[in-house]
Amino acid sequence: MGIIKAVLGAVGGGLADSWLEVIESDSMNDATVFTTGVKVRQGDKRNSNTKGTDDTISNGSIIHVYDNQCMLLVDGGKVVDYTAEPGYYKVDNSSMPSLFNGELGASVKETFSRVKYGGVPSGKQKVFFVNLQEIKGIKFGTRSPLQYYDNFYNSELFLRAHGSYSIKITDPLKFYAEAIPRDAKRVDIKDINEQYLSEFLEALQAAINQLSADGERISFLPSKGRELSKYMANTLDEDWRQMRGMEVQAVGIASISYDEESQKLINMRNQGAMLSDPTVREGYVQGAMARGVEAAGSNTAGAAQAFMGVGMGMNAGGSMASAFSQANQQQMYQQQQQQAAQQAAQPGWVCSCGAKNAANMKFCGECGAKKPEPKPVGGWKCACGAENAANMKFCGECGAKKPEPKPEPKPAGGWKCACGAENPANVKFCPECGTKKPEPKPEPKPEATEWTCACGAKNAMNVKFCPECGAKKPEAAPAPEAPKATFCAECGAKLEAGTRFCPECGARVE
Repeated sequence: MGIIKAVLGAVGGGLADSWLEVIESDSMNDATVFTTGVKVRQGDKRNSNTKGTDDTISNGSIIHVYDNQCMLLVDGGKVVDYTAEPGYYKVDNSSMPSLFNGELGASVKETFSRVKYGGVPSGKQKVFFVNLQEIKGIKFGTRSPLQYYDNFYNSELFLRAHGSYSIKITDPLKFYAEAIPRDAKRVDIKDINEQYLSEFLEALQAAINQLSADGERISFLPSKGRELSKYMANTLDEDWRQMRGMEVQAVGIASISYDEESQKLINMRNQGAMLSDPTVREGYVQGAMARGVEAAGSNTAGAAQAFMGVGMGMNAGGSMASAFSQANQQQMYQQQQQQAAQQAAQPGWVCSCGAKNAANMKFCGECGAKKPEPKPVGGWKCACGAENAANMKFCGECGAKKPEPKPEPKPAGGWKCACGAENPANVKFCPECGTKKPEPKPEPKPEATEWTCACGAKNAMNVKFCPECGAKKPEAAPAPEAPKATFCAECGAKLEAGTRFCPECGARVE
């Protein structure tokens, strides 16, 4: 009898599970990190599939995936498929065949295999969704005071911090495997946050210590959310990514409070810094004296007796108060002198009326005259008298063209090198190419235009016999050989005959 009931249950359940389903994620709020898939329009009265087995997804079913969601298809406890792309997806790798997907033989075989398990399916298929949005508003608060060394106060302070932080899931598979409890159908961040909050506060202490090492004042901590996020990323994100597939996205500190001893130290330091100003200190002294007189007037023993005590106190403490006031006034005078010296040292401009003005003032504070425009450096002056910048090719006042610069005069008595450079006469080597100055060519002797005969008659050069005495024109004597020129072996200077030392470099001539 039980076998017949199992057979009937297997056949009925197999036919009911062959229906194709449309699945989407259950509702997600801003704190939900994980939820299971639900069938779309499951309670609709037109839905004929009312006897299907829970946790079965047959081949051919459709899964909806929306923005910032990661879908996980789990069959028998193993993730067989996943996607984070929005769209409609058809299931084709489930272990549950369907008649409506063209799998008649496999569906009949799976139906009769249920008989061995009492008429129910042996497998289980599920769809899960992981929220990929930033999970915001996770509250935190330090249970015990945190140490913070402040260089400004030069002391170890203790503070409590309260605020919120946000996380983002970066590896859905790792997060599902390591952070989600087994058989959980819906998980909010508060359900699993206890362990993570302890790790977060430990990393927060390290991040705050890093801010202290960087010299940040303790009062600036509420505005250092970005820096805290970076420090937290360095100390916590790598571990959380590898262990759980998530990371800290942002940290916001809502309030910082100090313990009683730290607050006393801060108040004492601030009061001391305030009284270091002589003007504030003088006002404090005068105010203290005024409050003493006021308190004396309200004495219950009688105003006359009180003011008598005040007079005696004034005689005793008058010299002390006078010394305090005198020291304060002297320090105020010194500060005024220092400020005046600093103002005098600041760059400014002098007006035509004689008043000195700051550099950023565009008009004179005495006469209202406009600050003169600075003369352009390296500019040129037009014929109309206007000063123009060096890069201006036309006058800004009259439009006249900038005059061409006059060519530089050539050095008198200089020499021109083969490279084209003009050099002074006393330069022996060209500074451009290093070529030696050429030696001056000897001036040619003027050719004779006549010859003188022994009789004294002067005759033209082409006359071969004297017309006066008939004497023949004498032959020209051969020109003497020019002495061979010598040069210095060290500097190359030309040497005169018989020179023993070079006149240029002093080297001995061999």
